[in-house]
Amino acid sequence: MYKNSFVHYLTKVLVDMMFYCGIVCCVIVPFIMPRLITFLGYSSDIVVPNTVILILSGLCSLYILWQLKTIFKTLLGGSPFIKPNVSCLRKCSVASFLIALIFIVRLCIWFTMAASVIVIIFSLLGLFCLTLKDVFKQAVAYKEENDWTV
Repeated sequence: MYKNSFVHYLTKVLVDMMFYCGIVCCVIVPFIMPRLITFLGYSSDIVVPNTVILILSGLCSLYILWQLKTIFKTLLGGSPFIKPNVSCLRKCSVASFLIALIFIVRLCIWFTMAASVIVIIFSLLGLFCLTLKDVFKQAVAYKEENDWTV
């Protein structure tokens, strides 16, 4: 029987903390952004586009964290190789590509190196999630085949 390790529980707690902190961040962005833009000395014309971009990407990030919470429930339950986890990984990849697309739009509005790095990171994350989805899909098929032969 597989035994859960301390690292599994620690990672689950960290994902939970990031999820709830992300909710708080998404809620306070509209209130903080105007003050931050003024403090940094930028034009007030960029407040609304940056606020929309940060909220949309924040919601996508929260969605990814929600899917990870779902996966961790099954991992700690002892059966991670199930069809719902394949679906969760596919949804994570779609959300990752959506964040990359949002920041590509941001690059067209206002180019920064940080936004370029975010596009690269979330594109790679989307590809990684698609690859991991296929690995999980194959593991589910092997598991189901093994269950039928016993």
